[in-house]
Amino acid sequence: MAKTLEMQFKNEDGKTATVSIENPIEPVDAAAVSTAMDLIISTNVFLTPGGAIVEKKGARVVERNVETVEM
Repeated sequence: MAKTLEMQFKNEDGKTATVSIENPIEPVDAAAVSTAMDLIISTNVFLTPGGAIVEKKGARVVERNVETVEM
């Protein structure tokens, strides 16, 4: 099972931009994630096709299960 922390933002065009981190430390600390997201916004470190990231939209941990089909 692979887990990914997805931090979702809105850019200047109002579209969603996602920053993903594989294998986050669990349990995920919501306050630390919020602080990291604020830092991403304030430093303007990422530029998306829709412009700079301007607002937090949300965060989530996504879990992916892969099952191989034997042939």
